[in-house]
Amino acid sequence: FRALFSGSPVKRIGRDRFVRNVLIAIGNSREMELAEEARALLDDLSPLVRAMAVWALGRLAPDEVRERAATSAQAEEDEAVRGEWRYWLR
Repeated sequence: FRALFSGSPVKRIGRDRFVRNVLIAIGNSREMELAEEARALLDDLSPLVRAMAVWALGRLAPDEVRERAATSAQAEEDEAVRGEWRYWLR
């Protein structure tokens, strides 16, 4: 990330917030072929990225997220990410 965006305003916001913004765009796109990109970030080291991956995937594949929500919420250590999973339990 640092090497790719060195000298760019993108570097200032950092990797996690940049990826968060990308996930927001993915979720808002409604393009199902991007669901795999969100899925790949569900286990990211950053809680911010994981939470937004849940949100984005929920926008693209709500049935899939509902099916995974109970187990994933229970296994998640971060409260914000658990909250994103729990949203789909309602």
